[in-house]
Amino acid sequence: MVIAVTGAAGFIGSNLCEYFLEKGAIVVGFDNFSTGFRHNITELASHPNFSFIEGDIRKPEDCQKATQGIDVVLHQAALGSVPRSLKDPATTNAVNITGFVNMLEACRANGVERFVYAASSSTYGDSTVLPKVEHQIGNPLSPYAVTKYVNELYASVYARSFGLKTIGLRYFNVFGRRQDPNGAYAAVIPKFVGKILKGENPVINGDGSYSRDFTYIDNVLQMNYLAATTLNEKAFNQVYNTAAGGRISILEMTEQLIHGLQKLAPELSKVKIEFGPERLGDVPHSQASIDKAKRLLGYQPNHNFAQGLEASLEWYYKTLKQ
Repeated sequence: MVIAVTGAAGFIGSNLCEYFLEKGAIVVGFDNFSTGFRHNITELASHPNFSFIEGDIRKPEDCQKATQGIDVVLHQAALGSVPRSLKDPATTNAVNITGFVNMLEACRANGVERFVYAASSSTYGDSTVLPKVEHQIGNPLSPYAVTKYVNELYASVYARSFGLKTIGLRYFNVFGRRQDPNGAYAAVIPKFVGKILKGENPVINGDGSYSRDFTYIDNVLQMNYLAATTLNEKAFNQVYNTAAGGRISILEMTEQLIHGLQKLAPELSKVKIEFGPERLGDVPHSQASIDKAKRLLGYQPNHNFAQGLEASLEWYYKTLKQ
């Protein structure tokens, strides 16, 4: 199997490259390093089955180059973050929608068989239904959420109009090794870990009652593998929740973070939680039903939140303390 991974230098993309190389695939990485890091793929550079193309999904010619001779595209490239999309909707749109269509067009032109893409739990918007089921969404609450929903619409059109086999994976708050703790738009778990390891107090937006289905990276790798290899014709032109299927409040998650890091570094005993204003565009609660993924793809999460957190904290402690 020859696989192209867009966003290959990012958190999820680099893990996918490594995972599929271990599975024996030939992997072509594609990234412009706008949010990804070269060090994430440094160790892969010497692998005989790995090659890399530096390019931008906003440029059709780069997308054409990255999809030549490819069987399956794993499309991870995007500008994430709700706050970033509220600050700069136009750039989020250009990357997440125009770039997405450029990749679809390149797949169509080059005869790519299958297009697996990173969708988002933000698509559920203001829906209060729990757990979230794929066919029942609400109104989007941010420009980012709009772009990820439009991705699903375009993928469905290309599947029905051009026969491209598409599968969307609605990621739910993915965390784990290689996730960047720095930057204005860092995800909450690595951001809090980075602050705590510096002896700083993490600041929760709101009262901490909002809850999330935090999903360890290895569950995401499994879902991408199942989507890339399934022979079930009913599995195509679908979107799937990609999650652990549980829910934990931001407050409880932060308490577990602090406790776990204090076990590794007792000198952090003075760290405590602080609270700030609620963040615009945040969804109050998020929990996925994973029944559809189990039924059509054979998905079984291999890590619950506690297991994923333990592995992540050990990785962060070793990495950030170096």
